[in-house]
Amino acid sequence: MIKAVFFDLNETLLNMDLLGKKFNKYFDNEYAMKYWFRKLLHSSVVVGSLNKYTSFSELARVELENLFYENSKEINENIKNDILGTFTDLRVYEDVIASLNVLKENKIKIIIISNSSKEMMNLQLKNSGIISLIDNYYSVDMVKKYKPFNLIYKDVINKEQLLLSEVFMIACHDWDLFGAKEIGLKTAYIKRKKEIFNPYYPKADLEDKDLYSLVKKIIKY
Repeated sequence: MIKAVFFDLNETLLNMDLLGKKFNKYFDNEYAMKYWFRKLLHSSVVVGSLNKYTSFSELARVELENLFYENSKEINENIKNDILGTFTDLRVYEDVIASLNVLKENKIKIIIISNSSKEMMNLQLKNSGIISLIDNYYSVDMVKKYKPFNLIYKDVINKEQLLLSEVFMIACHDWDLFGAKEIGLKTAYIKRKKEIFNPYYPKADLEDKDLYSLVKKIIKY
């Protein structure tokens, strides 16, 4: 019986289009944000692989500086804040509220796990209007190891007094689900972006383009 669903936050529940518009304000390239985000994830995996830790916000600022440098553009603190401050203004996708409500109706706990700081998550959940629907939320800051390294999943399982068999992890990132799958969590892939699920990663147990349909599958699982 499924007792809890772990959710990734950015891009899975929160729509990043607003952040994309900020990048478009400074770059003539629709892939600028995606490139920056890939470099950010790469940095987090590198420091994690070497058992080091630097906060996600610090890595994000460094990679933003690098992006401007690579494109021979000037950057200052105002520009950094203008772009990265958008994270707290992100809105949920249209299918999110109904999906969370149906999980609540079925007494399935809703737990958010993110690479962002606890403070950032709090602002994001409040400003997007879903914090009242969330049972708990956890930042990788508490284990000092980013997703997809599975330490955060293990820690949350223990803190929430759950069994691996009682939990589904939902994310729009294949690499995120890889980490969850490695410790035995069931995984569900929500297809938010036009990209191929990496064939070298373990296949998700469930998949859908609509979050509401996906959580209904989990409830029936």
